[in-house]
Amino acid sequence: MAAIVLGLTLLSLIIWIGLLILRGQFWRADQQLEAAQTHLQSLPTICVVIPARNEADLLPITLRSLLLQDYPGDFQVFLVDDRSTDGTANFAEGVAHAVNKPQQLHIIAGESLPPGWTGKLWAVEQGIQKASVFTPDYFFLTDADIQHDVGSLRRLVAKAIQEDLDLVSVMVRLRCESLWEKLLIPAFVFFFQKLYPFRWVNNPKNATAAAAGGSILIRREALERIGGIAVIRQALIDDCALARAVKKSGNGGIWLGLSTLTRSLRPYPSLETVWQMVARTAYTQLNYSPFLLGGTLLAMTLIYLVPPVGVIVGLLMGNLAIALTSLSAWLLMSVAYLPTIRFYRCSPWLVWCLPAIAFLYTLMTLDSAIRHWQGRGGAWKGRVYRTP
Repeated sequence: MAAIVLGLTLLSLIIWIGLLILRGQFWRADQQLEAAQTHLQSLPTICVVIPARNEADLLPITLRSLLLQDYPGDFQVFLVDDRSTDGTANFAEGVAHAVNKPQQLHIIAGESLPPGWTGKLWAVEQGIQKASVFTPDYFFLTDADIQHDVGSLRRLVAKAIQEDLDLVSVMVRLRCESLWEKLLIPAFVFFFQKLYPFRWVNNPKNATAAAAGGSILIRREALERIGGIAVIRQALIDDCALARAVKKSGNGGIWLGLSTLTRSLRPYPSLETVWQMVARTAYTQLNYSPFLLGGTLLAMTLIYLVPPVGVIVGLLMGNLAIALTSLSAWLLMSVAYLPTIRFYRCSPWLVWCLPAIAFLYTLMTLDSAIRHWQGRGGAWKGRVYRTP
């Protein structure tokens, strides 16, 4: 028995050593947009596309932040009202008039959702169709819950021009105010970085591709080259699907990083709200594969749960080797998590909670699969998307 436990704890320790050394330094959280130079060599035309469904509460802040960008070039904002019932369009128009920029905002009444499309992507497609009359150099795809720093668009454009990138995306700072947000949101970002190491994404020689849907600047020619938004019209994880299509098509590269200034206002005040966010697409990430699900559950147990359990078992058995091996793995796990905790300005003591947090995310992933098997997967904004 002791030999089996020791073997599991040693394997967990080896995995953590490998993750820290070989997994693209994902844990450093050092790929940040604000670290880039912002000198603009040219002023391309930008069309901003915002899909909005019942976002009246947030638009006075988020839309205002977009209309007041300090980008010196020409940019137009297209807000697609995705059949809202809360007066989203009226609020948007009011915001534009309040900042004296009504001519810069174009409100599009969304058409009914056709078969084979997700609601968000259909709204984005309608916005791009209308915006195309301006023949923009870039489309800026963003969400209605994002509050942009005044220099956000300028930095994104500068990054794209300086490095000749087809796509530039940032994972905006997610809201981290409530107890559950502080406990779970940094871990969500940590797991995302582990799944898609940003250095690998940003390396044109590496096939890894990802993006964050709240803030994506994409070159118009690149979007046309892959066949437009229609290519990913059924994708629930649409941001990463778009990044894969662009990177696979060649030519310019893609870049993904964090933002210290631009932030999401979407609240996650309870365990249930975070759970819903994760369970909506976790099984999609696994390609609806029971085998990948089983592998994920096993891997999460081995990587995150074995170390603390091993410490307890080792102490109870009086086996110093098991206890020290487990503690070493737990320590490496905590060291890896610390930069993300610091990025979100949370208490450093939370790094020791990562095993418990990972256990919750494992349950969310399992629940995501159960929802899919019950025909309840992909629910969002009042719609349930039937997946294969």
